[in-house]
Amino acid sequence: MDTNQITQTILSTINSLFGNMVSSIDNQVYSILDKLTFISPDFLKDEQFMNIFGESPTSGILLLANSFLLGFIIYFAIKHFLSILSLNPVQTPFQFILKLIIFGICMNEAIFFCEQIINIFYIISHAISSLGESLYNTEISFSCLIDKLNTVIYIEQANIDLFTIDGIMKVMISTGFLSLIFSYSIRYVLLKILIFLSPFAILSLCTPNTSFLFKTWIKSFLSLLFLQVLVSLILLFVFSLNFDSNNLLSKFIFVGAIFVLIKANSYVRELFGGVNLDFQGGIQGIQGILKK
Repeated sequence: MDTNQITQTILSTINSLFGNMVSSIDNQVYSILDKLTFISPDFLKDEQFMNIFGESPTSGILLLANSFLLGFIIYFAIKHFLSILSLNPVQTPFQFILKLIIFGICMNEAIFFCEQIINIFYIISHAISSLGESLYNTEISFSCLIDKLNTVIYIEQANIDLFTIDGIMKVMISTGFLSLIFSYSIRYVLLKILIFLSPFAILSLCTPNTSFLFKTWIKSFLSLLFLQVLVSLILLFVFSLNFDSNNLLSKFIFVGAIFVLIKANSYVRELFGGVNLDFQGGIQGIQGILKK
């Protein structure tokens, strides 16, 4: 076998491997992304999740959160006693008890408040998608995005050529969306964790010294949910563009629009704060929830 045949065999093998990878991503990733990105109130209708969270004040995480009420009472009693000795005024016992009652009730209804917040963001993102569907006569979703993508950069699996502009663009976009699905999986898990922490976050409002925990929690929770609204707007914009598969500039604009979609979380974080969904920032994101 001469050098040219060996080279052609190697190139053919590389193209075949990347063709299989791209085909697998196209067939499976996009539909999963829709489920991970657009969180609905059904997100909380999970029997195992509710068993852990607790369906009454005497079960699950709610039981642990209610036990913290006694801890807050002891904490305030000690602090109030020390304030009398040091003549350093703190909130009055009446104010503390009133807060404890109000936020204690809200704490036990934390799942209801979380569900309503999730529902608000879902309604907004769904309304944007419905607007796009009525304007463009197509579903505004990741699963439909692949169809539009293939009209701009059309490459059959058997004929993919990694060493062409179209081949490079196709592989970059597919691997970018693969990275995106891992990032949104992190978001999915973080939302669950934040809901678990919601009773403690609400309870932290009982004293000025711990109220910053609620501010950090609500900012993180809202920023993660706002992401799906921004994604809906970006998808609406992408579907509004008219692309020519024979125009190279048109292809680059389309790829640029796709990468804006991939970087959506970074834009939300820069505007409103919140947690990092990048791979390296995943652990830091969890730590950031607990920081002031």
